[in-house]
Amino acid sequence: MIRVALFVCPQTVCSSLATADDAFRLANQLAGEPLFQVQRFSRDGRAVDIGMAEVRVDGDLALAERADLVLLTATGPGVEKTLAANQALLPWLAARPDTQQLASLCSSAFLLAASGRLDGRRATTHWALAPAFRKRYPQVRLDADAMLTEDGNLFCSGGAQAGLDLCLHLIGWHAGDWLAQRVASAMVFDMQRGLQSRFAPLLPAAGGDDPQISPLLLWLQRNLAEPLDVDALATRAHCSSRTLLRRFKASTGLTPNAYLQRLRISAAQIALRNPARSLEQVAAQVGYADRATFAKLFKQLCGETPGAFRRRLRTPESP
Repeated sequence: MIRVALFVCPQTVCSSLATADDAFRLANQLAGEPLFQVQRFSRDGRAVDIGMAEVRVDGDLALAERADLVLLTATGPGVEKTLAANQALLPWLAARPDTQQLASLCSSAFLLAASGRLDGRRATTHWALAPAFRKRYPQVRLDADAMLTEDGNLFCSGGAQAGLDLCLHLIGWHAGDWLAQRVASAMVFDMQRGLQSRFAPLLPAAGGDDPQISPLLLWLQRNLAEPLDVDALATRAHCSSRTLLRRFKASTGLTPNAYLQRLRISAAQIALRNPARSLEQVAAQVGYADRATFAKLFKQLCGETPGAFRRRLRTPESP
């Protein structure tokens, strides 16, 4: 029997804990035998208040030391608070033998990295936390595009539902892909969902309320199919082209051209949901004269072709 220990702390995300617990217990049910012994642990062995509920645990760190797999469930976006509150856990994680599997879901990759266990190793976390992770742990080989990573006995997953991707991967690792697929089917979940990066928004949030740039962004949204002319945009913003480029980059983090391309592809993602429109029509609607240019940029930004994107959204009810 594979012993799985789920870590619980006050910062634990309830849905992440429940998803992991459900996945392994469902694997036992579908296999018809107890392949996984699932237990919860806290640092001191006491029940933990996670906000929505008080979670009972089966033991403390000593229990987890006997586990085959220690899984750190997600702890939410408050990384600084989580690290400060769990400093005592870090030396324990650092001391885990290489034969014991360690896995993090979403933001808990920060705990693994803070312990030093991810130094020089491949890892992932929620795409929105990637910049902060890279800055804090440059020694870790972060792959923010990946839904999950495996490096020896170290496993990490991306954001939210990617935690289920990792749990299914671990079920398959220990009990076979056939069981992982059965669990996925029972949970109405697609395996092999591609890159995490395709869920990240293409357009960045504006970095401030620039009185010259904000109205310009609104105008671009309404006229995204128009050819880009930086001089014309500068005139509209009542400034020089040089000033426009500087302030546009400060506000959005992108050049006007890069922003427009992302704006167009974002609009294309919406248009592709209508099966009645051909790819050529969608391309023209968002400002591209030919399908090839549109398809190349779409794949560059979204990680898949427009056709693959449309097929993934297709349901049996679609015309």
